[in-house]
Amino acid sequence: MPTTTEHLPGLTLTSLTIDAPLNHADPAAGTIEVFARVVTGEDGGGKPYLVFLQGGPGHEAPRPTLVPMNPPWLGRVLADYQVVMLDQRGTGRSTPISSPAQAPLAGLDARGQADYLTHLRADEIVNDAELVREFLGARQWTVLGQSFGGFTTLHYLSVHPESLAGALLTGGLSAVQHPIEDVYATTWQIMIEKSEAYYRRFPADRERVRELSMLCGRGEVVLPNGDAVSVDRFRTVGHLLGTQPGAERLHYLLGLDHTSAGFRHDLAASLPFEGRNPLYAVIHESSYADGVATRWAGDRTMPDRVREDVTLLGGEHLHRSLFAEDSDLAGFAEVADLLAEHEWNQLYFPDRLARADVPVAAAVYHGDAYVPYGYSMETAALLPDCRTWVTSGYEHNGLRMGTEVIDHLLSLLTGRRWQ
Repeated sequence: MPTTTEHLPGLTLTSLTIDAPLNHADPAAGTIEVFARVVTGEDGGGKPYLVFLQGGPGHEAPRPTLVPMNPPWLGRVLADYQVVMLDQRGTGRSTPISSPAQAPLAGLDARGQADYLTHLRADEIVNDAELVREFLGARQWTVLGQSFGGFTTLHYLSVHPESLAGALLTGGLSAVQHPIEDVYATTWQIMIEKSEAYYRRFPADRERVRELSMLCGRGEVVLPNGDAVSVDRFRTVGHLLGTQPGAERLHYLLGLDHTSAGFRHDLAASLPFEGRNPLYAVIHESSYADGVATRWAGDRTMPDRVREDVTLLGGEHLHRSLFAEDSDLAGFAEVADLLAEHEWNQLYFPDRLARADVPVAAAVYHGDAYVPYGYSMETAALLPDCRTWVTSGYEHNGLRMGTEVIDHLLSLLTGRRWQ
């Protein structure tokens, strides 16, 4: 298992690539590569390890720099840890998924491609993490899970709590043993509230959204690659309202002429599901599938009020029609339908979580658009030692807004304040 070391200003980066089973339960099914980068500060050698599990699914780990600081929390964490940036399987340099026509999916029929993608969930990511931890010779490490990375951490706590010295979660306390329909119905209600709050702040934008939706219905809103944007797809710009400074970004976008290159490029950058990271769309709903099939739950649970009012925006609500209209995702259409009918395995086990003797510090964002507050607090109550920080000061991307969130969580975990 080769490693390479390189140096950036203030950082030492050690990269490693391991061969991992595609299916840890069936090693004969073949292998994939899993890539991780160990980041240390100037005095980092010998410090304990913290592994970062990023949001998604389908997004690679951040590429670290110290000047400027990326990600913003990195310098604070390096004061106490060596940070392991794991490219979750299927992303970055971990046998990435780009298109159905490229390796590793090339040559497989739709059923074979769908079967392959069923192995890119939290359970197998945790198995990969365990291989990396063992390679590093760490008896235990701490995990920092953002959003989907927090969901993955909950599975980690369910199956390998003995490997964790602690866990930090930011917007990552998923619902446990709730029907997927209930989760999506709740997030639709949150988005109704966020839409109305947005129009109270920017009243004129409601008519502008109505106008643009009408233009979408006529096929007159077009992306730089020539794709026409449907009404349902345009609605997903509402996901910006679950981030900071998303409301401002949306307001500035709506102020542009829809025929301008600026509008087209900014709209493309504002849509949550796109071709650069196809897994985010293709396996997105499986993130909430705890032992069930998804069957396009985001689409099915759209309230009539939203269907009748185009100014009520959506969030991470995937529409089946996306795979017909997005030219970068169209090749995955049959695969996505097969995955929507797949009966996913159970990820979270309440009895095991209740026995997970691991200190957990969790940031719970009261108005979180993607991970509802009520379900998060229920899940926190399942854990024997979960110290929650509930705040209305941040949206779902609070971890990327500076150092306050990570500082607060580390103080909860360790019992001491950062000076």
